[in-house]
Amino acid sequence: MNRTAIREQAFKLIYSLEIQKQEELEEAIELYEESNEITDEKAKAYIADAILGIEKNQDKIIHQIEKNLKSDWKLERISKIDLAILKLAIYELKYTDIPFKVAINEAVELAKKYGEDSSKNFVNGVLASVIKE
Repeated sequence: MNRTAIREQAFKLIYSLEIQKQEELEEAIELYEESNEITDEKAKAYIADAILGIEKNQDKIIHQIEKNLKSDWKLERISKIDLAILKLAIYELKYTDIPFKVAINEAVELAKKYGEDSSKNFVNGVLASVIKE
């Protein structure tokens, strides 16, 4: 499983956690990996790191998103898909050693694939603002 596919699996789990809040994240991660037949250890490690890292830094990540929205936008207005993409990308930008160009490009690709027509520009704009800080 390549890094893009692994990131996509992490995004799908983040999105599902946005829809249905889970108390036991480790349990949710295990269940997701089982039901999607994820056996690659590298994939499992990345997914667990991303989910638990986003949870641990949730307030800081949300603050980054809110701070970099246009003035007429509120967090509640962002689609759950775009929110999940932004959380993963900001986690990668701020808390991992993944190059920022890779994190942004992968986020934009996810937005193209799963988001609305305007998602790719929205995600790119927010992440570009985060990088400029």
